[in-house]
Amino acid sequence: MTTPAPTTDQLRSRVDAGETGDKISFPDPATVPLGADAEAGGSPPTAAERKLEAQRPTGPAQTRRDAGMLLYPLLIAAVFVIVIAAAIVAFRG
Repeated sequence: MTTPAPTTDQLRSRVDAGETGDKISFPDPATVPLGADAEAGGSPPTAAERKLEAQRPTGPAQTRRDAGMLLYPLLIAAVFVIVIAAAIVAFRG
C-alpha cells in the first residue's frame, strides 16, 4: 500500500521545524506558504510532486554557526582595544 502524498502545509511544517536541513527550527512568517505561488498561478503542486518533495533526501538541521561569523566579534573587540589604547596614549602625552 502506498502512503498518501503530504499536503503543502505538512511539507512547510517540516521545513519550519528544521527537519529538512533548509533552515533552523523557527517559523518564517515573511515567506509565502509553500505552494501558494503555484496555486495562484493556476497550477498547484500535484500529489506526485508533493510526494516527490517529501521523499527528497534531507540534511541535518544547521546547529552550529559558521566559523567565519566568530571573526567579527573578535575584529570589533580588537578595534575597540586599539582605539582605547590610542586615546590613552593621546591624552597622556
